Amino acid sequence: MSDRQPILELDHLSVGYQTSAGIVNAVNDVNLTIYKEEIVGLIGESGSGKSTMAYAIMRLLKGDALITNGTIRVMGKDVYAMNLKELRAFRWAQMAMVFQSAMSALNPVMTVQTQMVDTILAHKKGMTRLQAIERANQLLDIVRIDRKAMQSYPHELSGGMRQRVVIAIAIALNPGFVIMDEPTTALDVVVQRSILDQIKEIQKQEKFAVLFISHDFSLVAEMASRVAIMYAGRIIEMTPSQTLQLGERHHPYTEGLLRAIPHLSADNITIEGIPGSPPNLVNLPRGCAFHPRCPVAVDVCKDQRPKAIPSGNGHVECHLFEGEQEVQHG
Repeated sequence: MSDRQPILELDHLSVGYQTSAGIVNAVNDVNLTIYKEEIVGLIGESGSGKSTMAYAIMRLLKGDALITNGTIRVMGKDVYAMNLKELRAFRWAQMAMVFQSAMSALNPVMTVQTQMVDTILAHKKGMTRLQAIERANQLLDIVRIDRKAMQSYPHELSGGMRQRVVIAIAIALNPGFVIMDEPTTALDVVVQRSILDQIKEIQKQEKFAVLFISHDFSLVAEMASRVAIMYAGRIIEMTPSQTLQLGERHHPYTEGLLRAIPHLSADNITIEGIPGSPPNLVNLPRGCAFHPRCPVAVDVCKDQRPKAIPSGNGHVECHLFEGEQEVQHG
């Protein structure tokens, strides 16, 4: 299998919510490809559409949420073309998800062993219970939890241990693709660092592709090889992680996020927020959705939505880059 084999392919994906004002797209015409063994970060403010996209990929949308356009392919298979039996067999075996709240993801009245073993046996029909228990023990070893925790209930474990259990369950069936939706948000920085190091170690060992979702720029830049920046339901920039530093030219929103990271110096700590708030998806501004908050917006930004323009090894949706494209191809 080639290293450039697509594992996740989003083709013009839009995900909407049915409201009294009609369908409101929380994910709007997104294209994204993740390749074998690659970690791609997804960054954006709360409400930008990150988790909606993740739930759409896993086919876990609930209530009034629905796919309004586009396709989702994982490991070459159309997720929404599967019947429920095919989806049940495919999910967790080929694609899995680490949810941001481990306590919500785990059943509070079942032991760790029961939850892990039941997950394994539900997909591995020829496996005995003893074999499933041994596999569960191996998974606890991988995430560095004492095997005694197998008999514990979720509330008896620390937050960091619960998160490790959720990661262990996600990789139990050796999936080729794992979504990690803010997996360390509720943890202190020391435990967060430990789990991030383990995720990188496990990913190298198990060789799965990862979509790593977060609002923490420095964390994602360290984890991922490429980073997608999301705003108002669109991926407005895709860039190699090594370019994510002050001084590099990016979409104005990306530059704003970079300036919002605290920077330490001998004299003080500097931090600069982005003015304003994310737009209401029911009533998006005309043109570029970021223009009301953008310090360098020009007239065309207020009337025309920018197209994706190649930039380095990625792309950017910004009118300010359009002249550069003409120079490059002129």
